Amino acid sequence: MAEFALTPKQQEAMAVLASDARHIMLFGGSRSGKTFLLCRAVALRALKAPESRHAILRFRFNHVKNSVVLDTWPKMMALCFPGVKYTISKTDWYCEFENGSQVWFGGLDDKERSEKILGMEFVTIYLNECSQIPQSSRDIVVTRLAQQAEQKISGLPPVPLATRMYYDCNPPSKAHWSYKLFVLKKDPDTGELLRDPQNYAHFKISPQDNVQNLSDGYLQTLEGLGARLRKRFLEGDWADATAGALFNESDIDKWRVLDSDELPEMLRVVIGVDPSGSGDVNNTDNDAIGIAVGALGVDGIGYLLADLTVKAGPATWGKVATDAYDRFKANLVVGEANFGGAMVQHVIQTARPRTPYKAVTATRGKFVRAEPVAALTETGKVRHVGYFPELEGELAAFTTNGFIGDHSPNRADAYVWVFTELFGAIVAEQKPKARRVAPPNWRAF
Repeated sequence: MAEFALTPKQQEAMAVLASDARHIMLFGGSRSGKTFLLCRAVALRALKAPESRHAILRFRFNHVKNSVVLDTWPKMMALCFPGVKYTISKTDWYCEFENGSQVWFGGLDDKERSEKILGMEFVTIYLNECSQIPQSSRDIVVTRLAQQAEQKISGLPPVPLATRMYYDCNPPSKAHWSYKLFVLKKDPDTGELLRDPQNYAHFKISPQDNVQNLSDGYLQTLEGLGARLRKRFLEGDWADATAGALFNESDIDKWRVLDSDELPEMLRVVIGVDPSGSGDVNNTDNDAIGIAVGALGVDGIGYLLADLTVKAGPATWGKVATDAYDRFKANLVVGEANFGGAMVQHVIQTARPRTPYKAVTATRGKFVRAEPVAALTETGKVRHVGYFPELEGELAAFTTNGFIGDHSPNRADAYVWVFTELFGAIVAEQKPKARRVAPPNWRAF
């Protein structure tokens, strides 16, 4: 195994983590080493303070289990502490070292588990991907930062181990509590300056600072993202807050599904089609034709399975939509009637005769139509299976003052039609027999 060494930027980050600040946040782009560094810091504190207790928490338990417990933590231990023995309880999900110290892993979305964990006191708490964690949850967690522990280093007298709370994130918008707390050093509730700003430190680290540990082509992948995601995942910068935004990026992240094993059986699958705003579906110079695939699970949750939007003539986009109907074993295709009208139905049923089709009419503005779906997304009733950069960029531009994007939101409109249909139909229609729908592969960052 290659000898482990921190990069120069990671050494700077570790100096900040070892500072006197009680709350420390690392933020920046994807795969910059933030989670690795913070897991290493937690392990160091656990090893030098026998019988101390520490916690690594995310909003969703499955995410901390898959991302940290089964991936980053064992890799970090093997590289940084080879030969150090520890055990992982896969019943209660904690790591225990031979000195009696424990590191607990938990998700704040699991009431029973979170109550068990928050019934204990810790000397270290690490909120992984804090952009997904509500401020109210963070404020409860911080009350558990109360364990008294001592560092015991051979040959030296014991000294208290200061309580410490770590945070990390790929920065969301400046409206998020973490930006207000760490960058502006203001109380997120009142907007008043913090009384102890010296206790809130932050440090930016980017994937370019970790290039020697990245796979070939990863930076090029990030450079190929759209401007909004490139700013967040490559440049590691905070997005300007959009006044009146309907869809919150951190809410979408919070509920995102990255493991197909998390998907339930599906009751109903709908393909949404949003034609070009000109009304001429035969004009290939128009905006793209929005095509989205969504499903309703037996758990009552809606899942976005695919964004198949394409800029093409009717023969092509009709085939894309109907191929999706067959591939996802869909129940219905819905399409907006305002632009294209009967022509959309004609294209669909020419590509695949007798395809069940429903025309939907936009009698209200985009904001009014999107608002109920945005509420479902905020509460986790609609979840994205993987990443959909272009579609999510359009959703981010929906505001209470209208759509502020620079082109027609055909992807987002198709998305709204899909989940309006799915959640509007479940009461009126008898639920068909459940069956599993396999989603396509996605690229996660």
